[in-house]
Amino acid sequence: MAIDIDLLRGIPYFAGLSESDLEAVGQHMFEQTFQRGDMILMEEDTSEVIYFVVSGAVKSFKTSIEGKEQTLCLLRSGESFNDVPILDGGPNVASAVAMTPVLLYGMTRTDMEELLQENPAVAMNVIRVLSKRVRHFVALVEDLSFRDVTGRVAKLLLEYAADHGSPEEPHPRLTQQEMAAMVGTAREVVGRSLKVLEDEGAIRMERHRIVVTNRKALQELGGVVS
Repeated sequence: MAIDIDLLRGIPYFAGLSESDLEAVGQHMFEQTFQRGDMILMEEDTSEVIYFVVSGAVKSFKTSIEGKEQTLCLLRSGESFNDVPILDGGPNVASAVAMTPVLLYGMTRTDMEELLQENPAVAMNVIRVLSKRVRHFVALVEDLSFRDVTGRVAKLLLEYAADHGSPEEPHPRLTQQEMAAMVGTAREVVGRSLKVLEDEGAIRMERHRIVVTNRKALQELGGVVS
């Protein structure tokens, strides 16, 4: 199937490229689909492909020797993953799993290296994308180091509520286990934190749904400056 140039235009790596440049990029892309729960990448494996999310949601995560999972980020339309091994030639730094049905565009390491050498605009875009990623991971370390679990859960709920995705592609609903993996704790601790937030009047727990009822209270509990 032909690569959609309009979709390529929405990927930060290729922002600002001309129509002809986008068409040239599309010639080096291929398409892959995955269903919810399908593993896309395994950490420490060798991979020669960088992926761009066209539709759906992908979770990037690390797993400890004991099997504990830490979510690094949730990736949505336009976002890339597996950038690092493509740029440094090392193994995958994280695993990736489809959280919904997913459509991806992929490009091989060889083609990406050629594109970066021939198009300085793409190289600058990559620097901006990776700089934003570094800021995300610094914020993640800050949360894990300086916020208690209830504060981390409150901050997660605020961020998730602020970005619903699009009407065509709403965010996948998170389970308490998935929330635990995102804030670096156990599912039972997340459950207790949600009860605290509910008792404080910041949220209301409904069946399979969390409703933010007092955003200001949630910000205060999460240590978030409005």
